Amino acid sequence: MKKTFLNRLRQWVLLIALFSVLSVSCKKFLEPEPVSSFSQNFVFSNVPYAKSAVIGIYNSLSTQNAYGLYLSGYYPYDTDEMMGAGGNQRDNERRDLARYNIISSNGGLSTVYSNCYAGIERANICIQQIPLMDLYNNGSPQQKAQLRRLHGEALALRAQFYFDLIKHWGDVPATFSPSAESTDLFLPKTNRDSIYNRIIEDLKTAADLVPWRTQVPTLGDVADERLTKGGIKALRARIALARGGYSLRRESKQMERRADYLKFYAIARDECAEIISRRDQHTLNPSYKSVWKDYVCSRIANEPNGEIMFQVAEGGATGTTDGRIGIYNGTRFAGVGGGSPMILPTYYYSFDSTDVRRDVTAAPYETKTDGINRTGHAITSIYDGKYRREWWANPTNPTNATLFSGINWVLIRFSDVLLMYAESVNEINRGATPEAVAAVAEVSRRGHAGNNALVPAIPTDYLGFFKFIVRERYLEFGSEGIRKYDLIRWNLLQTALNETRVNLGNFGAATPVAMNAPTYMASPASYCLVNTLPQGMFYFNATSADDSRIWANSLYQPAPLIAPAGTTRVPWVGYNQINPVYTSLFAFAFQPNKSELYPIYVNVINASAGVLTQDYGY
Repeated sequence: MKKTFLNRLRQWVLLIALFSVLSVSCKKFLEPEPVSSFSQNFVFSNVPYAKSAVIGIYNSLSTQNAYGLYLSGYYPYDTDEMMGAGGNQRDNERRDLARYNIISSNGGLSTVYSNCYAGIERANICIQQIPLMDLYNNGSPQQKAQLRRLHGEALALRAQFYFDLIKHWGDVPATFSPSAESTDLFLPKTNRDSIYNRIIEDLKTAADLVPWRTQVPTLGDVADERLTKGGIKALRARIALARGGYSLRRESKQMERRADYLKFYAIARDECAEIISRRDQHTLNPSYKSVWKDYVCSRIANEPNGEIMFQVAEGGATGTTDGRIGIYNGTRFAGVGGGSPMILPTYYYSFDSTDVRRDVTAAPYETKTDGINRTGHAITSIYDGKYRREWWANPTNPTNATLFSGINWVLIRFSDVLLMYAESVNEINRGATPEAVAAVAEVSRRGHAGNNALVPAIPTDYLGFFKFIVRERYLEFGSEGIRKYDLIRWNLLQTALNETRVNLGNFGAATPVAMNAPTYMASPASYCLVNTLPQGMFYFNATSADDSRIWANSLYQPAPLIAPAGTTRVPWVGYNQINPVYTSLFAFAFQPNKSELYPIYVNVINASAGVLTQDYGY
C-alpha cells in the first residue's frame, strides 16, 4: 500500500523467489550442493534476510491468484448479497465459478490451488529455519523479539493458506515440512479436521510470538501491514468457527457438523473475548464510511482504531505482487474500471433507509470525468462501493485505465470479532447473554451512524438471536468475500440461494410484489414495501462532490409520472429490468451436497499418479 513497504516488497519477492527455487530444487537433486549466495544458511543468517523470506509468504496472498483477484472477485459468489460477473456467458472460467457451473478443467481452479501450496512451501521453510537461527536464542533482545514475530507470522500465514484450501476443496494433501525433505511427493488427501486441529494450535503458538498492534513502531501513517497479535487471534477465531461449522464430507457426501463442535465455538469465544477486552488495541472506527474512504481507498494502512486487523498488502503493479481491487470490482470512473460483481436488488433493499452501510457497500452510479457528477445506474447494475474509484488517493489517479490499484484487500475487521463473539456465546449457552447482545448492538449502532434509537430490537432466545446475527453479518460484510463461507458453515447456502432467486422474481414481476421474508435470518421491515417501490429512478444530471445528491425521487415510493427537472430516468424494479434472463442466471447450476466445494483441477489429478481422487460428484 505505502511506497516504503512496496519498495521492500519488490526486493524481497525477488530474493525469496530465488531462494525457494535454489533451496528446494538444488538441494534435493544436485550433488554436490551448488555454491549460491541464496542458500538457506545465507537467507537465515540475519534478521533482515529472514524478514525477506517471511515477506515472500505474504506475497503469495497478494498475487492475482489469491486475494489480488481470484479469492476476492471470483470465488466468493454467487450469494444472497451479490452476483458474479455479468452476462449470460459460459467461459469455463471465472463466470462459471460464480454460477457453480464448474467442471474439473476450469482454468480458474488451478491458479488458486497451486498458489496456496506455493505459499505453504515458503511458510514451511521459514517455520523450520527461523527457530534454528543462532540469533533466535542468542541474539540481542531486539533480535530475538523480531525473529519470534517472524516465526509467528509464518505459522499464521500457513494457517491462512490451508484455510483457503479447505474452504474450497475440503480434504487436501497436507505437509508441514519443506518439500525438499519429503520422501514422497505424491501425498494423499488429509482429513480436514486434522489440518484444522493443527493450524488452530499453530495459531495459538503464533499469537504468543507476535506483539500487539501498538507495540509495533510506525512512522506517521506508515504501517508495515503485517500481522500482529489481535489479527492472529481473530484469524484463530474465524478458523475455529469454520471447524465447528458444517462442511461437505467425502465419506457421506453430505453437509455435516462434527459432534465436538462446541469445543471450537469455545475457542472462538475466548479469543474474541480477549480481543474485545483490549480496546486500547482494537475497536470500531466511529464511522463505517471512514474505514473505506479515508483508510482503505486512501491507502493509509494505519487505521488508528485498529479496526482493520488483517489486510492483504497489494502493490508493485504486477500480477505477482499486486491486485485488481477496485478495478475488477467497484464502480466505473471516467469510463474505466469496475463492473463486477453486482449488488443484488434484494440485498440493496435489505438495508433499512437509515442504515449508512447501504450507501457505502452499494454504489448505484458511476462518476463522470470531472469527478463530481454521476450517472445513475439501473437496479441490476449496482456495484460494490467500498473500493470505489472516486475515493482513491495517495497517489493513484482514478482515471487511469490501469490493471492494478495497489489497494489492500481487507480480510478481518474488528466488527467481525464482535459478531463472532456473540455467535459463539449464543451457540454455547443456547441463548444470548447481555454481553453478546451488547456486542451485536455495537455493530448495528455504528451501522446507524451511532443512533441507538435506530438499532432494531435484538431477541435473546437462541434461534432469534442466531437469525439476527445472520442478518447483521449480511449487512456488515457485504462485498468483503465473507458471506458465502458463512452460509456454508451454517449449512444455509442452498436455502439462501433458493429464497433469493424467488425474491428476485418478485422484484421482476410486471407489478412487483412483496418479497417473502427470509426463513434463515431476521427480516427487515422493508420486505413488505416492495409492491410500492418505483419502477424508475430519476438521477440529477448535476450531482454533488460528496455523493449525497444523486436521486430526485424516493427509493421507497412509486416514481413520479413526470420527470423532475434536470434529471434522467433509469429502470428500477419490474419485468423490464429484472427479467427471467437475469434471474435464471443467478447461481443457476448450484447443487446441494456438491457445489459447496470445488473439484480439483484435472491436471493435478492426472499428475498425482492415482493418489488423488475427484470427490463430491465431480
